[in-house]
Amino acid sequence: MKGNLCHEFETGLPAADVWEIYGGLRIGQLAPELLPDMLKKVELVDGDGGVGTVLHLTYSPGIPGFEYQKEKFIKIDNENYVKEALVVEGGVLDHGFQKCLVRYEIIGQTDETSTIRSTIEYEIDDDKTDNASFVSTSGVAHIAEAITKYIKAQKKR
Repeated sequence: MKGNLCHEFETGLPAADVWEIYGGLRIGQLAPELLPDMLKKVELVDGDGGVGTVLHLTYSPGIPGFEYQKEKFIKIDNENYVKEALVVEGGVLDHGFQKCLVRYEIIGQTDETSTIRSTIEYEIDDDKTDNASFVSTSGVAHIAEAITKYIKAQKKR
């Protein structure tokens, strides 16, 4: 079975400002700091933040069924502000999923505001379709909100 979920968050910030965080490794550095109840730590396994980079995400205790996952950046488009990360180990792959890809698109609405569109595409074994509920946009929604608040706070300094 294949499926996808999408979440959009209006930032009130220029797309370039949001992409500075989302486009490289900074999001992985900030997420555990801003959302410690969700992510315990994010470690760089391989790469420099470009295509091919692999991150090891350790989830905080209390995230049921998930201890960690490894993600590999498979697309980074600095012109159109699009980043794709594929889960390559752990996470939903431990629950019958064959594929899970997260796409972040920072869409400029005007010079002063943008939308973070987070899309999760997945494939799950036909005999494990009950586990499709493991895929949710709540994590990417919390990240979008926290990163937006962080950028706005930094701009006030």
